[in-house]
Amino acid sequence: MQEKLLQTKKKSSRMANPVPKSVDIMESVSVSELARKMNLKASDLIQRLMSMGMMVTINQQIDAETATILASEFGCGVHIVSLYDETVIETEAGNETDFIHRPPIVAVMGHVDHGKTKLLDAIRSADVASGEFGGITQHIGAYMVETEHGRITFLDTPGHEAFSMMRARGAQVTDIVILVVAADDGVMPQTLEALNHAKDAKVPIIVAINKIDKPEANPDRVKNQLSELGLMPEDWGGTTIFCDISALKKQGIEKLLESILLQAEILELTANYTSKAEGKVLESRIDHGRGVVSTVIVQKGTLRVGDSFVAGIWPGKVRAIFNDKGEKIDEASPSMPVEVLGFEGIPNAGDPLQVVEDEKTARGFSLKRQELKRSEGARTIKKITLDNLYDTIHDGEVQELKVIIKGDVQGSVEAVRSSLEKLSTKEVRLTVIQSLPGAINEGDVNLASASNAIIIGFNVRPTPQAKLLADQEKVDIRKYNIIYKAVEEIQLAMEGMLKPDTKEETIATVEVRDTFKVPKIGTIAGCYVLTGTVKRSASINVIRDGIVLHTGKIASLRRFKDDAREVASGYECGIGLDGFDDVQVGDQYEVFEIIEIARKLGSA
Repeated sequence: MQEKLLQTKKKSSRMANPVPKSVDIMESVSVSELARKMNLKASDLIQRLMSMGMMVTINQQIDAETATILASEFGCGVHIVSLYDETVIETEAGNETDFIHRPPIVAVMGHVDHGKTKLLDAIRSADVASGEFGGITQHIGAYMVETEHGRITFLDTPGHEAFSMMRARGAQVTDIVILVVAADDGVMPQTLEALNHAKDAKVPIIVAINKIDKPEANPDRVKNQLSELGLMPEDWGGTTIFCDISALKKQGIEKLLESILLQAEILELTANYTSKAEGKVLESRIDHGRGVVSTVIVQKGTLRVGDSFVAGIWPGKVRAIFNDKGEKIDEASPSMPVEVLGFEGIPNAGDPLQVVEDEKTARGFSLKRQELKRSEGARTIKKITLDNLYDTIHDGEVQELKVIIKGDVQGSVEAVRSSLEKLSTKEVRLTVIQSLPGAINEGDVNLASASNAIIIGFNVRPTPQAKLLADQEKVDIRKYNIIYKAVEEIQLAMEGMLKPDTKEETIATVEVRDTFKVPKIGTIAGCYVLTGTVKRSASINVIRDGIVLHTGKIASLRRFKDDAREVASGYECGIGLDGFDDVQVGDQYEVFEIIEIARKLGSA
């Protein structure tokens, strides 16, 4: 009796959940997932697959084609959807009237001991809203300053590491970069590195020449050094704004702030304040008692307490918002840096944060993104290496080869750089985006990953962390001890993608002395080889009265009645041409081969 009841229940449940007319699947789907979507037992699908000659397990992935055939067996259609499309949250367009001016986001970069921190302190003490002189508590790595002319958001980048990591993940949050250079020290290796990151991010650069109060200060030397690196001062006829400052004595700070706001006016920075909030995660940490805390910079819309969002692959709901002074606030507008509580996982620096309708939507997008990350992890990410450079350029994906050079001393770095830069041609451009002395570090790998560049190490090796990161990011690191070996290998890689030149090489001259009509074949020319050797695989120019009448392949080459592979000078032979029968006695045959000549970079 109980068995009958169970069977009746099973039948009724099947009737209640019939096989749908169509199901949505991705490029691949597990047997169990497909069974769940089709309201069937996984064993039913496995049985049907076995009858089709496929041995599968319940968790095994099958491709979309197999899933389509399998579903059709049960009268169900399949609609293939892209997993990536499922993870994209559409941005609200908004009307032009909704766009209002927003404060500029400024990153302060430079060499460690050039007074960057002192400048930040001086700027913070100039904050007219605080009322305190230098007594502002710095809670997070970004803050907003109120000036008489408007607000400015500053990103505190202690060194270039965080900036390059953010760039590597595509977080282009910075509008303007302030490059701090000490007037008594000039351009240093980290100044160059910061400059390279700023240039690669394609953002305007304002140079702050610090420590001008020192007796040994030489601002003109700094201007001269930077003009050689492509930053020409305005008073020298260039476009780069230079400000002479003393962070210690608080001289020139007002002028610097005015320059930033002037540059911001030129950029015409606007944002929609009424749309759903979007921003970028600057940094994340776990705070005992508060959970995951992330520093977020809002890029558009207004972020409010209670908003549901997705940050990277993690969902969340805004439980609390704190400003840069550590004060609790209810909402954050564009360009405002804030600490946000309410994340379910730790997002990466540079991950986008997007507000959605409700928690259910946020969770749905989060699950799809986690699934996409898992599937992407299984695939090999394509990066440029010297081995696949030719294929990459051939596919039109790259017009230039970007290189980062690290060496043991500045002299060898300069030598390698100048040797490699001479290899550039119209078709293949070699761009050295960074060349510095020192070991290959994580910053170099991050820059290479972001710029799709190759790292060349001359008498240096990568640090263990850099090697590990390079393996993860699929960055190609080449190590050399001899300069010409480095130049030779890069040259061969670049030459490999140049299309070879072709030219005709005459290998024999032949005179037609008689013609024969052969049924079903056509006209055969009785020839005498004057010079060279006629090859069966060659082509022929038919010349009459100095004019080329026909160019074509040799259809047949015979010596007496036997087929011949080649006939040398001084011998007679019969030659039949492919698609040409109008041969006359006295015609000259010019026998030639098409040869390919590998092009050198100089001939490009």
